[in-house]
Amino acid sequence: MNLFVEIFYLAAAVLFILGLKQMASPVTARRGIVWAGIGMVLATLITFVHPHVNSNYLLIIIGIAVGGGIAWKTGKEVAMTDMPQMIALYNGMGGGAAAAIAAVELIKHEPMDGTVQLLAVFGALIGAVAFSGSLIAFGKLQGIKQLRGAFRFHNQQRINAGLFIVVAWMGLGIATSGMDYGMFTLFLFFALALAFGVMMTLPIGGADMPVVISLYNAFTGLAVGFEGYVLDNPAMMIAGIVVGSAGTLLTQLMAKAMNRPITNVLFSNFGETTGEAQEVTGSMKAIESPDAAIMMAFAEKVIIIPGYGMAVAQAQHKIWEMTKQLQERGVTVKFAIHPVAGRMPGHMNVLLAEAGVPYDIIYDLDEINEEFKTADVALVIGANDVVNPIARTDPNSPIYGMPILNADYAKNVIVVKRGQGAGFSGIENHLFFADNCRMLYGDGQVVASELIANMKEL
Repeated sequence: MNLFVEIFYLAAAVLFILGLKQMASPVTARRGIVWAGIGMVLATLITFVHPHVNSNYLLIIIGIAVGGGIAWKTGKEVAMTDMPQMIALYNGMGGGAAAAIAAVELIKHEPMDGTVQLLAVFGALIGAVAFSGSLIAFGKLQGIKQLRGAFRFHNQQRINAGLFIVVAWMGLGIATSGMDYGMFTLFLFFALALAFGVMMTLPIGGADMPVVISLYNAFTGLAVGFEGYVLDNPAMMIAGIVVGSAGTLLTQLMAKAMNRPITNVLFSNFGETTGEAQEVTGSMKAIESPDAAIMMAFAEKVIIIPGYGMAVAQAQHKIWEMTKQLQERGVTVKFAIHPVAGRMPGHMNVLLAEAGVPYDIIYDLDEINEEFKTADVALVIGANDVVNPIARTDPNSPIYGMPILNADYAKNVIVVKRGQGAGFSGIENHLFFADNCRMLYGDGQVVASELIANMKEL
């Protein structure tokens, strides 16, 4: 590779890193996307003068045009509430591309260094798993009937473990065989790797999707990094390893926020208990919109806790309108975000930002939890397990030890909920039965509209 190409690949990699750094803050995230996009364009353009790319320019241009056109159209049209499944889909495309690169290099049967061949096979494995697993995650988040919920069967984890051992054994055989492997073996390896991605994702429920998407993002990044080494492409290597590292750290942080190891997310059934859980005492107490509006309008501090239900109801705009009305009355309003609220990392942050909520009134769990003691009202809209106080007290609960938002410490709690159903864990939320809690039943957007109308009449 000549010096000219190397310099431009390095410049593209620097732009990727700077862009990722900017994305760490909501304030600079848009700028980070632009920088990373410029880096991607630069890396793509310089590829045309790469010494090893001396033909098939028309196919490359057609591929870029078709893929870029589809991505541009879907990106412009997708609703913010559908963003989790789009991220899963795009992430899967990245993993699939990395696996395809490995397939092409291995199919050519050209002699390669042992390390290069090993990384090609490893990149193929995790890229294929990320591809098929992300597609299943997309289907679950999209609400495809056949993929809804957690699909489990007898001895599922043993079958998955056996499948992984077979795939890993085949991959090791291909990586250490020089070029002495047949096409059937290679295709079977890819087929089983894709099957493993499907089997690994099927039993995972929607509430665990933020962790799974982060994990597959890490897989995709690492696969791209390994294939960059195979192609001797510095931009791919650096960008892939950076994305893989960031995805790995994010996965660990989100699993920690759920107080569950990653292996538990992937290989255990969330909701299983180790004994008899504490019984719920008391009853749910309903409240009507006019009374809830009065309670919030004459409060000094209100903390709003959004959850997946807000995303489903697409209530973020009405919630922000209600917030502005409260602020005009002199009420201090803050938003409390749990790390795993929603169906993707940062799901609630994205929705609130899309509605126009200022970043300086949005707080994460560690920043806001102590303030619930001084809050007059905690408004829970669409959140469930992340505010269940049983996580602090009952060792037999499936969510025991999971850090929660201390909504129950507020003087009054109002929970906006469609009905009396349990959360993803399948257990009753003890907060809903607390003396200081009132249930405001209905669709989140409709309820928010009613609260706005009631406040205007005060």
